[in-house]
Amino acid sequence: MKINDLVPPSAPALDPAALAPLMAHVRGPVLLPGDDGYDAERSGFQLARRHRPAVIVGARCAEDVVAAVRFARDQGLPVAVQATGHGLSAATDGGLLISTRRMAGVRVDAAAGTARVEAGVVWGQVVEAAAPHGLAPLNGSSPGVGAISYTLGGGVGVLARTYGFAADQVRSVDLVTADARLRQVTAATDPELFRALLGGGHGLGVVTAMEFGLVPVARLYGGQLVFGGEQLDEALAAYLRWTETVPDELTSSLALIAYPDLPQLPEPLRGRYLAQIRIAYTGSAAEGERLVAPLRAVGPRVSDDLREMPYAESHTIHRDPTDPHAYDGDNALLSGLDAAALRRVAALTGPAAPDMCVVQLNHLGGALATGGAAAGTVGHRDARYALRVLSPLAGATEDGPGSDEAALAAVRALHAEALAAVAPWRLGRSVNFLFGPHGDRPDAAEVARSIHDTDAHHRLTGLKARHDPANLFRFHPAATPAPAAVPV
Repeated sequence: MKINDLVPPSAPALDPAALAPLMAHVRGPVLLPGDDGYDAERSGFQLARRHRPAVIVGARCAEDVVAAVRFARDQGLPVAVQATGHGLSAATDGGLLISTRRMAGVRVDAAAGTARVEAGVVWGQVVEAAAPHGLAPLNGSSPGVGAISYTLGGGVGVLARTYGFAADQVRSVDLVTADARLRQVTAATDPELFRALLGGGHGLGVVTAMEFGLVPVARLYGGQLVFGGEQLDEALAAYLRWTETVPDELTSSLALIAYPDLPQLPEPLRGRYLAQIRIAYTGSAAEGERLVAPLRAVGPRVSDDLREMPYAESHTIHRDPTDPHAYDGDNALLSGLDAAALRRVAALTGPAAPDMCVVQLNHLGGALATGGAAAGTVGHRDARYALRVLSPLAGATEDGPGSDEAALAAVRALHAEALAAVAPWRLGRSVNFLFGPHGDRPDAAEVARSIHDTDAHHRLTGLKARHDPANLFRFHPAATPAPAAVPV
């Protein structure tokens, strides 16, 4: 059985007469299966699954979103939202998909140190708008990721240890709730809902805009130190020792990648197993050089491009892929870690692994542990590391991967084995690093519970039941279960 056989081959047709009120009240396109643009509109960065909705609304403004939610509610259609499609929400098959990519407004208030962004804005736009004012958002490593969906999941970014989660900087959220009402939610107007949205907001409505604080960062000392596989053991141990000593102004991660021997890859990467240490330091370049000396002492590097850079170049630190592809992955938030366990993860996921894996270990702590004024519901703030494992799914087509169900199960089993190596330190999961739809997993309920502690999970489930009792919004079943999934 193919993965795509798990969903209907085509969405059921809607009565054209029923669509008339919707089409009369939205400025953006309304697309049905078979229409020109339907396939492009439902596609995103993640190719492992695509939405197969009965109708798509390409929203241009908040009023379009209100009209779309009202129509879906009246027709009894489930709703999903997609901007860039990096973190695909629950596939909406036969429902209504709201595409927000046209809502791309960014407004920076330099005097207030804030940015207001619409639902389709990506981080690269915000970085570009803030940079002339000597300001920066708490963006992620990839400039093409949607700013709002990232922030609703918490958001662990380039400046994470210095300034905390992106969610900690949020001032207000414009939200269309299941009653098709546009509300501005703040810590003053609805503190419970506001906190829930910041770290647990997927499934409580459609966010049409958000205002958040910017930070005074115009430049960084950063880049990558890359070690070959022959130095792997020492590089892993040195990195863990080093993270025990660095100040909060330094945010870093370690990536382990076994690159295939492909001609399109640069020669230094082709066919090699590499450990890449990514660094972003807000202090001086001279102090940065002193801080990284213990890492350079590991030995010769395949590459070393640490330098002072404008913050607008921060995306060059991680060099995330820009082309859409199919992938699946999992993660663990950890209270600690030792070198032996990390070596075990490397052995399971390295060149000898049955499937290609990309492993990343993020150093957490610092401002991530304390929270902002609102402090949201980001789970497991006390975690010291985040370990993520991702695998590409081969044979992607325009409707998803050609991999069969057994191949996907094998990838997930490999990830589970790798993460089992860090079980003694495991606190839970980060919703931002659930790569791919996880609602079809046999342990989907356990995945949902692992994102927050028990009390927060029950509060979020209660809010979901109160604000969306019909479970209209199907954002991510692993992140926000249906009201009946957990007793309130």
